[in-house]
Parts: sequence; C-alpha cells; structure tokens
Amino acid sequence: MRRCPGGRSWRRAAWRLRCFRFVKIDCYSIETNIQIFAVCASVARRCGYPNRPDRGGGPMNFSARGLSAMFSVLRQRNFAIYTSGSTVSLIGTWMQRVTVGWLCWELTGSGAWLGLLAFADMFPSVIVGPLAGAAADRWDRLRIARISQMLGLLQATFLFVALVAGFLTIELLFAVVLFHGVVEAFNQPSRLALIHSLVGRERLGAAVAINSIAFNLARFVGPAIAGVLIATVGVAWAFALNAMTFGAFALALAAVSLVRDDALAPRSGFLREIVDGFAYSVRHPGIGPILMLMIAAGVGGRAVVELLPGFAADVFGAGPIGLAALTSSVAVGAILGGFVVGVRQSYTGLTRTVIVSVFGIALAVAAFTVTDTLYLGAAALAVAGFFMVTTGVGSQTLVQLAVDGSMRGRVLSLHGLIFRGGPALGALLMGVSSEFAGLRLPVAVGAAILAICAFFALTRVNAIADALENEPRN
Repeated sequence: MRRCPGGRSWRRAAWRLRCFRFVKIDCYSIETNIQIFAVCASVARRCGYPNRPDRGGGPMNFSARGLSAMFSVLRQRNFAIYTSGSTVSLIGTWMQRVTVGWLCWELTGSGAWLGLLAFADMFPSVIVGPLAGAAADRWDRLRIARISQMLGLLQATFLFVALVAGFLTIELLFAVVLFHGVVEAFNQPSRLALIHSLVGRERLGAAVAINSIAFNLARFVGPAIAGVLIATVGVAWAFALNAMTFGAFALALAAVSLVRDDALAPRSGFLREIVDGFAYSVRHPGIGPILMLMIAAGVGGRAVVELLPGFAADVFGAGPIGLAALTSSVAVGAILGGFVVGVRQSYTGLTRTVIVSVFGIALAVAAFTVTDTLYLGAAALAVAGFFMVTTGVGSQTLVQLAVDGSMRGRVLSLHGLIFRGGPALGALLMGVSSEFAGLRLPVAVGAAILAICAFFALTRVNAIADALENEPRN
C-alpha cells in the first residue's frame, strides 16, 4: 500500500524522518521490554515461582543444568525439526494477525469490526474443533498438519494478490480470515497431539513449554517484523512473507517421522466419537473443571490481545509501532512464563500454579485498562502474558498427562477450541460493547468476572489436583 515516495525532495525528507522515528521508537520499545522482563521475573518470584513448594509452585531449577535439561528434548531429531518449522510458521502467523488487525482499523476504524475479525479467526474452533478431534484420533495427524500448512500458504498468497490488485474489502478480508480460522481449527488437535507422539510422556512437560516459548517468541518477533513492513514497504508484503513461512513449515513436516503414537480410537461413527469425547471431558473430575476455567480465562482475560489495535490507536495514540510494542510486551512476559513452567522438576502443584495464574491474568488486565501511558500499559500486558502462558502451558500439560490415550485428540480439540474460541467470543462481546462504552470498560468487566471464577476454582484446588496430578495415563 504505502511506498517510499519519489519526486520532490521534501517528500523524500519526510519519508526519511518517518523511518528515523520508527527506528527510534522501536529501540525504545526494546529497552522497555528488557525492563519489563525484569518486572516479570520479580512477579514470578513473589508469586511463588520458583522454589516455593510450600505454595504449590513445585520444585524448579533455573540453573544452567536445569535449563539444559529442559532443552535437551531438542536433541530428538524429529521434535527439533518440527519445532524449527513451527517457529518460523508462527512468526508468519503473528505477522499476519497484527497486519490484519491494523488493516481492519485503517479500513473501518471500528472496534466492532476488530471483534468480528478476531471472532472469524478463532471461533471456528467451536464448530470444527470437535470434528477435528475425532479426525485426529482416526487419521494420520502428520498428514493433517501438512495439508493445513499448504492451505495456509494459499490464503496468505491470496491476501497479498488481493491487496496489490486493489480489490480487497473488509468483507473479503473477513471471509479469508474465516477460511483460515477453519483450517487452523481443523489442524489444532492434530498439532497438539503430535507433541506427545514426538517425545512421549517423560519429556512432555518440557516439550509443551518449548512449544509455548516458540509461540511467544514468534509473538514478539512477528509483530516487530510486521511493524517494520507496514511502516516501510506496505501491508501487502507482510502477507507475502507469511506465505513463505507456511511453505517452510510444510517442508519441515515432510522431513518428520513419528517415533511413537497413541492407539487409534475404535471406529463408531464421527458423531458418536465426538459425543464420547465431550462426555469423557465433562465427567472427568480434573479435566472438566480445568477446561471450564480456561473458558473464563479466554473470554474474560486473553480477549484483550485481540483488541490491541484499538487500544494502540485510540487509547495510547501510538499507531502501528505502539501496536507492535504492546503485542511484543505480551510476548516478553509469555517467554519468561514458558521458562518458568518448562524447568519444573515435578508436576506436583501444577494445578495450583494454573489457578493462581488465572488470578494474575485478571489483575494484570484490570491494571492495563486504567492507564493511558504506553509504557505502563506495556508493563501490565507483559505481566498478563506471563500468567497467560503459565496458565495455558500448565493446563495443557495437565490435560495431556491425565487423558486416556485413545481420547487424546478429542479432549485436546476441546482444549484448542477453548484456546481459540474463548478469546474470539470475548473479543466479539467486548468489541461490540466498545461501540457504546469505549474499549476500557468492557475489558475491565471481563477481568473482574475472571477473578471471581479463579477464586471459586481455588476453593476446589485439592480435588482438581488429585484428579490431574495423581492419575497417570498412557
């Protein structure tokens, strides 16, 4: 869209000034994020991470030996190839997510459209997820992942062509985002279940944590790259680069072979298998409550990430660079959260860690809504990102440990459904409400409701922990 203008010298000078301002602001955001990382480390220690078994934090080891033990899982060839390709693809995905949000705001200036696009991106998990979970328990999970990457490549290429050709409208953008949301929804259960198939139960916690660190590293790098591209060569090239990252992951998946896998579920019809998986999750004394808490966290807390374009433009007045800084700040805290969970030496106390972390999300999001200073908002989001990851990685690890192997795909499809559908629903509700009440009030109300849910879960923490931490499965 925007190109470096030619012609008159004053235009060239204005463009150079704009680029200088971008570099200056971006360096400031890097310095800010370094300071935020220290804040998150302090928060981790105050909340009982690490080395506070008395608080249910579980023993952890942040020494070089502890970190080496965590990353030793990357010595397994298949997991290393998978993680490398996945990280590249995730960087592209976050580039596109930020670019789509900014493009939507430029086209409409509407919080409702931001919410609708987030809804289209993530809510298909609610419809497609259960079917995809049954498919993951029946079919070749690796093949499903490969096909999904090729479809992702096609949609990113289409966005690039449509934008360059000048026929991309907000309605067409919504349709493409919805298509990609359906593809990701079908892919997610297979992608999550592949981790167990690649490393087995013994290294599961470290593998899930590394996968989360890669996701949040991409959340940091992707928006930064998107900000550079939007400010220099234009929005379209962010879509083009994303298409290349999908291709890179497809090549990586072609080189992966599974070492171990769960037994396939007995075939009894897709509908029956979906119902069986849902019933199993609801009746399980640990999986059911933890999934309900994840719904509350997605709708009431994590939805704020989908509304950051509106906050960057209207609340902070910071433009695309401010959006990149806010999104990257979430990633800074999230990366530290991934390390905190990954170096655990035991799964004991992980349930309490997850529930306390949900409280942390609520408090950090509430703090974010009461400031109009970019620096303070970024700090609050970094703390929120830390707790989002300790919640997400911890809950996924607990579910993977407790679930029966023949139900893994279907139960993880519900986890993925909640992970994507919860923020989508929350962003839709908050985005529509923002048309009448502004962005801050709906987000603050969601944080308050989330805190209440976390308090209720904490009153049942021992029963939930007994079902999740003391019930080994295949």
